[in-house]
Amino acid sequence: MQLKNKVAIVTGAKQGIGLGIALALAKAGCHVVVSDLDQTGCDKAATKIKKPGIKTLAVACDVAKKSEVDNLISKTLKEFGRLDILVNNAGIFPFVPFADMTEADWDKVQEVNLKGAFLCAQAAVKKMKAGSKIVNISSIASLVGFEGLVHYCASKGGVNGFTRALALELAAKKINVNAVAPGAIETPGATTAMTKEMRQGTIAAIPWKRMGTPDDIAQAVVFLASNQADYITGQVLVVDGGWTLR
Repeated sequence: MQLKNKVAIVTGAKQGIGLGIALALAKAGCHVVVSDLDQTGCDKAATKIKKPGIKTLAVACDVAKKSEVDNLISKTLKEFGRLDILVNNAGIFPFVPFADMTEADWDKVQEVNLKGAFLCAQAAVKKMKAGSKIVNISSIASLVGFEGLVHYCASKGGVNGFTRALALELAAKKINVNAVAPGAIETPGATTAMTKEMRQGTIAAIPWKRMGTPDDIAQAVVFLASNQADYITGQVLVVDGGWTLR
């Protein structure tokens, strides 16, 4: 895979899936810009990623705020002079029963998960050249329903539609846009949200009989960000151990 010396931004990269993606891209030869809400978290993640021949940059960014997204892109260009890969990974999934869901609950999830992808992609595309890649992190919640996550399911369904439409618009510029839809993944956020019983029930529903790891998702992202995926665009790659096959 021809990723050596490419420059990649990964949002929501201080832990979990985002950190796994950043580590995998660095292993494949990318210079990586680590972005998340807090600078300390970004700095710690960048330290984990840095290795001989690989440069990292840590930039705190709230993807729901245009000024901060513009700053993220600006600092990336100032440091590296180019941007080849954008991974829109930042996302939140607070469990709230629909009857109790407030307008603020709804708006926050849409702002981070959907508006964030829009703002980052729009700012990045202005600086990207032919051959660049955008990979959005969706979810199997875009394909099946989950109780307590109506706002999240809606946002990830939006990410899928956003991916397909943007892929059409950017085809002429030869910029690929795809999405990866993870199933149940072992992350700090998921571990905190699940009881032991919920975890056992989840694993029982997965044909592969295990939860996924951040690296399972990261390898799919690396593929879609590589030259091997040059003729793939507008697709949603499900990585869920077979959960949605039932």
